[in-house]
Amino acid sequence: MTLKIACQMDPIEHIDVPGDSTLAILLEAQKRGHEIFYYTPANLALHGTELKARGSTLKVRDEPGNHYELTDHRVIDLSTQDVVLLRQDPPFDMAYITTTHLLERIHPETLVVNDPAHVRNAPEKVFVLDFQDLMPPTMVTRNLEDVHAFRDEYKDIIIKPLYGNGGAAVFRLKPEDTNLNALVEFFQATMREPFMVQQYRPEVREGDKRIILINGEVAGVINRVPAEDEARSNLHVGGQAEHIELSDRDREICDRLGPALKERGLLFTGIDVIGPYLTEINVTSPTGIRQIKAFGGADIAALMWDAIERNVGG
Repeated sequence: MTLKIACQMDPIEHIDVPGDSTLAILLEAQKRGHEIFYYTPANLALHGTELKARGSTLKVRDEPGNHYELTDHRVIDLSTQDVVLLRQDPPFDMAYITTTHLLERIHPETLVVNDPAHVRNAPEKVFVLDFQDLMPPTMVTRNLEDVHAFRDEYKDIIIKPLYGNGGAAVFRLKPEDTNLNALVEFFQATMREPFMVQQYRPEVREGDKRIILINGEVAGVINRVPAEDEARSNLHVGGQAEHIELSDRDREICDRLGPALKERGLLFTGIDVIGPYLTEINVTSPTGIRQIKAFGGADIAALMWDAIERNVGG
């Protein structure tokens, strides 16, 4: 089966080749003989009933500094494609949301991965609130008094943007920290939406697991251990990847989430687990698949394309 694939992603010249999950997905698509059309979100346009994208034919290589080649620059009607990969990174802002509204017009006749309507309705730190019994104590608020009361109860806390990504603007506030008022004022001044306040879990020192699910089924896991001077475990801020096996609690969490992910057409998702707690469900542009494979785990890009091909073929 040869598929026509369009990939909506961030500028390909800026990706981190060794660790980039989108590149791994594209390399596997190319290996299978699929045709790849590349474009960035700014080059998406609705003209009447036609959803068009301005971009190029893409060939990829697993070679830093020489990882892509663009040819045949043109405008295409995305409804002529078999699959559109929605792979640009958050922040999950109005620009991102607008692309989901536009892509929804061609899905599911053209399969968009992940389903754009459910991506829009399931941002990382909001969808997870449907499973609060699996989470550490959590509050979503803009109110300073709320944050003080939360810290009085739980002592050691994390404050983070509701629609951020990659560990950006994630702060730990210990009981004696005097920056709480100023930090909340900063969040209030720089964003209109509420933010998330969560109990700090000391288990993060042992690692933050990234578990990948394909069509609601576990496909692989990697542990991300924060640097000594960091509260964040994200790899691009110094977290170290290491092999780990799923615990019984991890499987319990995945069993709870799987049906909800499948029902929503969220074919490729990544969840974050610290100790016994679920902290995020990543549906916008999950990462971690190259690290999982590097540590002896499954080839998740291959599993993903198996699932897509079954979906399109069916």
